[in-house]
Amino acid sequence: MMLLPSPQQLRYLVALADHGHFGRAAAACAVTQSTLSAGLIALERQLAAALLERGTAVKRPVFTPLGLELVARARTALAALEAVAETAAMARDPHSGPLRLGVIPTIGPFLLPRLMPALRAAYPRLRLWLREDLTERLVAGLEAGRLDLLLLALPAAGTMETLPLAEDPFRVALPRGHHLANRDSVPVAALAGERLLLLEDGHCLRAHAEAACGLPRGLANSGDEGFAATSLHTLVQMVAGNLGVTLLPQLAIDGGVLGDSPVEVRRLDGAAAPGRMLALAWRPRSPRSAEFAGLAPVVAAALA
Repeated sequence: MMLLPSPQQLRYLVALADHGHFGRAAAACAVTQSTLSAGLIALERQLAAALLERGTAVKRPVFTPLGLELVARARTALAALEAVAETAAMARDPHSGPLRLGVIPTIGPFLLPRLMPALRAAYPRLRLWLREDLTERLVAGLEAGRLDLLLLALPAAGTMETLPLAEDPFRVALPRGHHLANRDSVPVAALAGERLLLLEDGHCLRAHAEAACGLPRGLANSGDEGFAATSLHTLVQMVAGNLGVTLLPQLAIDGGVLGDSPVEVRRLDGAAAPGRMLALAWRPRSPRSAEFAGLAPVVAAALA
């Protein structure tokens, strides 16, 4: 019978790939560095294959091509093992235990103050761990098994099941006294003559706003190299400083992103109401799919 790698050996391998450092990988696995190194050497001997390059002056670990392939397979194997335990746990006590939730920065600060108390009240045995990051990195964490559930805006690229929750319309934010503020609503076409400020590349809200308004990708902030907003709060201050106009999701406005800044918001008019779709996302065929779908009414109520 073939001797199979242990789950612990696979965890060592994945941790080293994730952290790129033996000491940090050992800390993540709650073992000493010598224990992790010995476990990986034992794995190589067991497989009769070199997973790491040795004898180089590079201090960081360098995986062989086979090692990289086995890291990917180790992730899949560990996810399958976790699914076995999760299936049994969910059958015993749904909506309990740890839940690693990823949320994008244009949702988290404005929704979590309402959502967290609601989740604690509805599911007191649920232990929620939060990770705020850009969509691309959250999806990578979900696919790698580091996250269980995402709260994001569609469309988003990745291998995942999605459950749409609510539309989040865009509003145009204008400096006080701006000529477009004289209208009750602003046609999307009127933005073509304005300096449109959006978040820097990498934020999905930028792509969603450009698509919703029919703008060529990269048009926003044109001519303003060196200026890039990484948060909606910064965008609001740029608009307040009369640097241009921007688009804000209604969720952020309701969540107080304007504060007491001298910024006015108006509804957008267009062929279709510009906005984004907020959704939950999880790995396909996850044993916790029913649990995640069961959270949707609580999240949707907080969004409302």
